Amino acid sequence: MKKSVFAVCDLEAGYASRLMDYIYEKESGTFEVQAFTSVKNLSAFAREQEIELLLISAAAMCEAVKELPIRKIVILSEGEVLQELSNYPCVYKYQSSDSLVSEVMTYYAEAEPAAPVALLKKKVEIIGIYSPVRRTLRTSFALTLGQLWAKERNVLYLNFEEYAGFSTLLGKEYKADLTDLIYFSKEGSGQMIYRLGTIVQNLYGMDYVPPALNPEDLRGIELEEWLQMLEYLETYSTYDTIILDLGEQVNGLYEILRQCSRIYMPVREDGISLAKLEQYEKVLTMRNYTDVIEKTRKLKLPFHSSFGPRENYIEQLVWGELGDYVRKLIREEEAGGKQGKPEGKTSGRIKETDRPYRGNHR
Repeated sequence: MKKSVFAVCDLEAGYASRLMDYIYEKESGTFEVQAFTSVKNLSAFAREQEIELLLISAAAMCEAVKELPIRKIVILSEGEVLQELSNYPCVYKYQSSDSLVSEVMTYYAEAEPAAPVALLKKKVEIIGIYSPVRRTLRTSFALTLGQLWAKERNVLYLNFEEYAGFSTLLGKEYKADLTDLIYFSKEGSGQMIYRLGTIVQNLYGMDYVPPALNPEDLRGIELEEWLQMLEYLETYSTYDTIILDLGEQVNGLYEILRQCSRIYMPVREDGISLAKLEQYEKVLTMRNYTDVIEKTRKLKLPFHSSFGPRENYIEQLVWGELGDYVRKLIREEEAGGKQGKPEGKTSGRIKETDRPYRGNHR
């Protein structure tokens, strides 16, 4: 099944080309992207192939375009307000590409878009990262793994913590977060997938959805809603790897872990931590989740002291001891030494192979 067409028409060839490239980067999993610099070429294409969404400059918009069978038209405005185009939604041409495309996709999603096309791709790998023990560098590990994988994979990182602290850590304010993605998924696959590009942020090559700001909103999300969101991402998004950074407060935690192909569990070796791990395993066994235990790999991560400014912390993770450790882990699994061979039981002492890898800062 062919993808729907997202067309850009602007009389400035350089602008049209740059915008097409950006839209392709953000929305290629959902749309086929085409750029035109004349109404004549646009009309010829539209007579041969249906256009789902057209973003066209006010200067190019004319009666001939209005008569084309295009589902949704959005006007690229240079700031002018033209009465004859008042029936069409309008976006400012010279804003950032990210904001522009976000506005366009919001208008498109409001128009009850066609259902997205299921993508033909390899099975999506869902990676769970969870530990019943706190202060194990779980999130630091997840972010390091995501950044390193993103060099070769199309990675989406989702953080399920109540207080992830991303806004403070990265110095950013987010217009939408994980709870908005859940809301759109309840509206249907089309709403969620077409809005996804307006929510997703990028961090050193790794895409992520901003974590929930309000913990109460996160606690109110039911298991069925989490599973539906993951199903839509698996079926319709372009991601081949989805990292779930999980916390205890998530409804249906064990069932979400069951959806994962692999689970990494950062642990500690003190008596209290080992007791918590043993209790966790007992509960999983009692509730018939032994499959979760079997695909869990325990990791004793190398602790490190803080380095550099807080705003650079995430980028610097890959160059310290933790980055060296994760590279070694990735090489092991790619070589097949650990692939599909999890550590098994989560109680007891950590195996020597999972002790910290002591590399040097680079």
